[in-house]
Amino acid sequence: MDFNELIANINFWAVLIAAASTFVVGWLWYGPLFGKKWMQLNGFTEESLKEGDGLPMGAIMGFSFLGSLLAAFALALFFGPEADLKFGIFAGVMISVFWIGTSRINDVLYEKKPFELFLINTGYNLVSFIVMGMIIGAWN
Repeated sequence: MDFNELIANINFWAVLIAAASTFVVGWLWYGPLFGKKWMQLNGFTEESLKEGDGLPMGAIMGFSFLGSLLAAFALALFFGPEADLKFGIFAGVMISVFWIGTSRINDVLYEKKPFELFLINTGYNLVSFIVMGMIIGAWN
């Protein structure tokens, strides 16, 4: 299968919804589920997050969505036209554990970040990629 054929078989609505799903997961994950612990482990306060020390929140959200959109697009390319819900879940687990998780462990090892922070952040990636995989796989 050539690249043009891969692109032709992508369900772009599934990619768009999968990308948007990361915001729902993120809102829950870094909000009511683990928000306070995540803030504590990073040394953030409500005030420091509101003030911001860099990009405005709109730009942060825009770049974050672009990253999620690229990830969802790559998943759709990787899955191909034969993927299904089961494969989407499997791929989401494999990608988040064996690619993202093994890369993020360096945050703990070299940057001396708390292991709990690694678990929170990698857990978010696990759930996000499973949900994206489910959406793209089931909608194929």
